[in-house]
Amino acid sequence: MSKKKKIVILATMFVLLVVTGYLNIVLNNNATTVTNSENVVTGNFFTTYRTDRQSTRDEEMAYYDAIIASATSSAEAKANAEAKKQNLVASMEMELVTEGLIKAKGFEDVIVTSSNNVINVIVKSGALKSSEVAQIVSIVKEQANVSIDNIKIIPVE
Repeated sequence: MSKKKKIVILATMFVLLVVTGYLNIVLNNNATTVTNSENVVTGNFFTTYRTDRQSTRDEEMAYYDAIIASATSSAEAKANAEAKKQNLVASMEMELVTEGLIKAKGFEDVIVTSSNNVINVIVKSGALKSSEVAQIVSIVKEQANVSIDNIKIIPVE
């Protein structure tokens, strides 16, 4: 792939990122209601988050694929990109399975994120009972193989 093609691809990806950000702001401008200085309630937080997360991951995958497919990339860069791509896929799978299992326990909606061995669980709920927290922790520990200290549960109304 020529240098000019790479620049065009990267410029196109940048433009798409800017357009996505702009549309996100415009379309969600009316979805956010501030209830006080500490709490922000969003009508479609879960949908918006999933869309943003998928867009970011699609861009990451395209970036890794570009490095892997590039004839000018070193063997080390290709191996590094392949490893990062595999880690991303494993993380995506773990998050998806964990979200599904938590929803199966009766929660209306949930988002699971993982980074640096910390798992964040955002649950659509006003308040969580200790038994519900225990269910979530149990599922996350089993799926992500992390200690309880690395699990953060955040209820969102």
